[in-house]
Amino acid sequence: MRRRDRAADGSVRMMCVRTRCVRTRCPLTPVARTALVRRAASARPTAVRTAVVRTLLAALLLLSAACGSRLPERDFEHRGSRAEQERGGGRGPDGTARGEPVRIGIITSATSPVGGGAFSGPRDGARAFFKALNEKGGIAGRRPVEVVTCDDGGSGVGNQECVQRLVEEDEVFALVATSSLDYAGAPQVSKAGVPDVGGQPIGAAYDTYPHLYGVYGSQAPREGKPGWGGELYGGTEVYRYFKRERGARTAAVVSYNQAASAAYARLLVRGLKAEGYRVVSEQLDFALPNFSAAAADLRARDVDLVFDAMDTHGNAQLCKALDAAGVRLTAKVTNVQNWSDSVPADYKGAPACRNALWVTGASRNYDETGHPAVREFRAGMRGNPGSGNLSQWQLEGWAAAMWFTDAATSCVKGGTDRMAGTGGTDRTDGTDSTDRTDGTAGPDVGGGRLTRGCVERFLQRQEPYTARGLLLPVSYERRAEPPKTRRSCLSVARWQDRARRGQGGWVTQGGDMARNCFMVPQLPYRP
Repeated sequence: MRRRDRAADGSVRMMCVRTRCVRTRCPLTPVARTALVRRAASARPTAVRTAVVRTLLAALLLLSAACGSRLPERDFEHRGSRAEQERGGGRGPDGTARGEPVRIGIITSATSPVGGGAFSGPRDGARAFFKALNEKGGIAGRRPVEVVTCDDGGSGVGNQECVQRLVEEDEVFALVATSSLDYAGAPQVSKAGVPDVGGQPIGAAYDTYPHLYGVYGSQAPREGKPGWGGELYGGTEVYRYFKRERGARTAAVVSYNQAASAAYARLLVRGLKAEGYRVVSEQLDFALPNFSAAAADLRARDVDLVFDAMDTHGNAQLCKALDAAGVRLTAKVTNVQNWSDSVPADYKGAPACRNALWVTGASRNYDETGHPAVREFRAGMRGNPGSGNLSQWQLEGWAAAMWFTDAATSCVKGGTDRMAGTGGTDRTDGTDSTDRTDGTAGPDVGGGRLTRGCVERFLQRQEPYTARGLLLPVSYERRAEPPKTRRSCLSVARWQDRARRGQGGWVTQGGDMARNCFMVPQLPYRP
């Protein structure tokens, strides 16, 4: 069942949850990411319900602004008459004639078993970027971007419905900043030849299928199987950093006795041991976790470093127990999905542990206001959904939208800007008649035609992409064999209550991320 409702601002609000669509106005809240998000999806209903309820009230306060499925008409304010608006006419701020809007789709698990805010950051960042872009005239100053969003409800069926609607019905030119708990529609996106730019690699889709370009890059062949023969590879740079820079020697890994949590914990243990750590494993009962007992054991074993395979609520409870037990850590390490302004609220009862929170990732700290691209992001977020609770995933969504825009701009500059690859006379595989089947563009590249093939040629170029310094260099190269070692760089930040004149914030550690690099082994694992 599918229903669309038009709000007072002219935007269309639509939500697809499993097999039905209902009206929605707000997302929910932050929980955890990567393989761990599947823990809640497969958990006992009572445990899932408890985790969601604990974070629901905070999210409703933080994200009280309405969230629409299309940018409202006011976001295209530099356009001409009503008729011109509907057909994409009018003029940009410099008087340049404006062409047909480029329709972009964003799929998000805005309402899911783990809470909506867990996945809404990339969407909010991307929408804010496109809004700012349209105020300047759009792509190359003359092609506005129309954003269509779809909430897949965190289910594979819902995701496939979103893909079908955006790709087949709305005929979007590309997807941007995808953040889905279960990207079951990825094969359909790939088969249609629709570029998916800057998505979050929550699963293995971006290391499996062509035409999909995750925000962190890939070296895998991407021929329909994950990685190399079903195995992906990851480095040990995080563990190397804390050993070399912080002198850590004993690390604990805390997880639940649940399949996905335990599997991720095993990966952490393997990486830590490869870097020479003494590792202490703590596994808690998923339904009735005894955080106090775990904290007492960590104190007895003189642990320096704590990693975890738990959600935000579990982390907060562990931190309270660590503070109560008098445990003082070198670092309590979390991941990019928890890199947000919600730390004071999430860890309210654990000041010592809160100020020992460290995070690592592949993008520049959103609190690093000395960098011009970060300042631009923060300014662009003001007044937009999510602006009351800035996060690293918002910055990465902003960077994903920038990546697509730079790719599209490279195509339309210097000529007429007819758009191909979105239906009409296009081939059934989703490519334009001038596009090659390998995803690269034909002879019209850079000649003014916006084609999917031209966009993908930019995404596949040898020069890595950094989004004006917001991302560590991102590239897509297809290597026949997996790398044994790799030079990997790292963005590192630490939460400090005294930062931002006592408001609290994330303080960059280890110098500039582009120079905080290590040559480390690459370890195989199965997704």
